[in-house]
Amino acid sequence: MTGREELAAAQEALVAALVAGGPVPPGFDPALVGAASRALLRKRAGEVARTWPALAASFGPRWAERFARWAEGRPPRGSWRDGWDFARAHRDTLDPAATRELALAEARWCYDGTGEPRPRRFALRRIPGAGVAVVVSGRPQTVLRRPS
Repeated sequence: MTGREELAAAQEALVAALVAGGPVPPGFDPALVGAASRALLRKRAGEVARTWPALAASFGPRWAERFARWAEGRPPRGSWRDGWDFARAHRDTLDPAATRELALAEARWCYDGTGEPRPRRFALRRIPGAGVAVVVSGRPQTVLRRPS
């Protein structure tokens, strides 16, 4: 293995330890790697909160802790997909605003949790407690509210 290949392997191992729950590579201080990993999880939670504001608000001051606990050991997939995956995993505990945010995303995009999200051309999605989201030509057209 060349010096460049060894460096690349060491960098890959360090990144895995920092963001994906990998073991701390030899030669690195586990306490410092752990502190950096926790800081990166907090940053990731903030990025997801900006992308999914209702989702983050539904957990209030517990947001960063709850997200970090869920995200620990999971490699980042971008704030949009991380938020969507988190929302799906916590669907039963979301408040109405976060449920609506998730339902609108599911109406606009086809995403199975593994591949890249693809826009939908047409969709109807029930929003619990709020009505129905209608997507035509990839755009949410209307949200119908149930009569009180």
